[in-house]
Amino acid sequence: MPEVTEFLTPAEEEAVIAAIQQAEKNTSGEIRVHIENHAEKPPLERAQEVFLALGMHATTARNGVLFYVGVTDKSFAIVGDEGIDKVVESDFWDCTKDAAINHFKQGRFADGLVAGILRAGERLKQYFPYANDDKNELPDTISKG
Repeated sequence: MPEVTEFLTPAEEEAVIAAIQQAEKNTSGEIRVHIENHAEKPPLERAQEVFLALGMHATTARNGVLFYVGVTDKSFAIVGDEGIDKVVESDFWDCTKDAAINHFKQGRFADGLVAGILRAGERLKQYFPYANDDKNELPDTISKG
């Protein structure tokens, strides 16, 4: 498994960021991606820590989504804020995660992130449609730890 610096090529990083921007055009939801090599904690617990560390809980509608990847651990988690969890169906996160994992299993990590991000954006659009006064509350860049 590659290190975090080798996980996505610069072109793949650009594709992931473009997917975030495309997804956010249709929703007030905020999507971020965090990639790190290793964590001592289980992926979901670590993703929740990163979510807070990135200030993703501070969005107005509490509708942030974090895609977390542990490269050397081969771990992946998606965490959403409480505003999302209050309104989405129970399989929302599993369906979104499955869209990404199907690509991951074939070693196509950027494609998996793009698929998951676009799916999350489509689903968030139903509950948090974009409004003319929406502001991009979080950066669209990929954070690395």
